[in-house]
Amino acid sequence: MKGQAPVRSLMAGKKVIVTGGAGFLGSHLVEWLVRGGQAGMPAPPCRAEDIFVPRSAEYDLTREADVIRLYDEYPADIVIHLAAVVGGIGANREHPGSFCYKNLVMGAMLMEHARRSSVEKFVAIGTICAYPKFTPVPFKEADLWNGYPEETNAPYGLAKKMMLVLSQAYRQEYGFRSIYLLPVNLYGPRDNFDPASSHVIPALIRKCVEAKEAGRDTVEVWGTGRATREFLYVDDAAEAIALAAERYDGPEPVNIGAGFEISIQDLAELIARLAGFEGRLVWDTTKPDGQPRRSLDTSRAEQLFGFRARTALEDGLRKTIDWYQSAGSSKQ
Repeated sequence: MKGQAPVRSLMAGKKVIVTGGAGFLGSHLVEWLVRGGQAGMPAPPCRAEDIFVPRSAEYDLTREADVIRLYDEYPADIVIHLAAVVGGIGANREHPGSFCYKNLVMGAMLMEHARRSSVEKFVAIGTICAYPKFTPVPFKEADLWNGYPEETNAPYGLAKKMMLVLSQAYRQEYGFRSIYLLPVNLYGPRDNFDPASSHVIPALIRKCVEAKEAGRDTVEVWGTGRATREFLYVDDAAEAIALAAERYDGPEPVNIGAGFEISIQDLAELIARLAGFEGRLVWDTTKPDGQPRRSLDTSRAEQLFGFRARTALEDGLRKTIDWYQSAGSSKQ
């Protein structure tokens, strides 16, 4: 309003480390923090002016010496920990030990040395894979400990969930300000389209685009198609994390999602249509479905820091397919 002083972001003048900031979600989050929001969209002031993204070639975050050196060389006020060793069902089945160890060690050491370095706030990014296999839909944060995760990604999910335990324990013992967010499956431009490690949306986009270009009649899809998932567009996830870093300072975990559920069969048919593939989807039922259902109760995020997803699934898929066809396929 005219004559009103501009609202100053709590991040203004702060030094921020974003681990994984060169990755899929991280690159979108860094752009969000630099701009203070998406271009052309009204957004609260979440602008950071001094952001550092540690690269894996220089800092191996599974090595304590590198974590210590990171905080020595870049004494941050805020740490947003996105870095993870992650993949789809196939990658999780092949590498349960390394996925568990690397994610567990990264989270624990980054948080411990953030505490020792007097970091003001630590934002830990968990995963929906931390939820029990048969959690009632929609998943509520209170259900997080009511059972064991789905077996194919349990080692990864449990490793990430230990950051919640550490976060709450450090808050209780040391007064350390750490928050824990649980994002649902993400998708969007710059996703991982490598068939060896990609998640379902980029995998299906690549298969459908390549089948159309090659004139093939069929595309193979893992599982029965009956499992359901919820998906959040990556720019919406970046907004949610920025808002939480800015506004939320509590011990309880918070779901980050879009608040809907779609079957893998319906998703595959939608992607095929949007990609222009007119052939037949062939379901390989010898492959696992993963968790039977996934959909989040997202009311806590809206109540605590005002986040609500903006991007409809079909709109987000169109943007992702367009990006892959124009830029992504040349990088694969």
